[in-house]
Amino acid sequence: MAKLSEEVLTIVLNLQRQLLKLIDEVTATEFVIFEQFGEVEGTIDYFRQLQNAQERADSYYQRLFTTLRQIYPSQPIAAHDRLELLDQFIGEAEATIDAVGATISEIRRDFNLS
Repeated sequence: MAKLSEEVLTIVLNLQRQLLKLIDEVTATEFVIFEQFGEVEGTIDYFRQLQNAQERADSYYQRLFTTLRQIYPSQPIAAHDRLELLDQFIGEAEATIDAVGATISEIRRDFNLS
């Protein structure tokens, strides 16, 4: 079985945990906005932004999961292109976490949500 270093595995699992937390924050924010303001013309764009943010976070969660699942059964070592892909996804997931977090914060600020 191909193995990643503990450091890389920890990074990937931490990113997945952060992405899951963001997905939860997105849906919680959607719920609060819907409960307080409803689905009206003034909220529709915000719901779209939140849906997009959720899809981006979910996409990178899935990419990291799928890539790990492809690397670990490899024998005797993982293919170089898979390891490069994982490295690329790590960088993109970090950027996505920052972007989705900023989107959530901005929307919560626009609606004066704590």
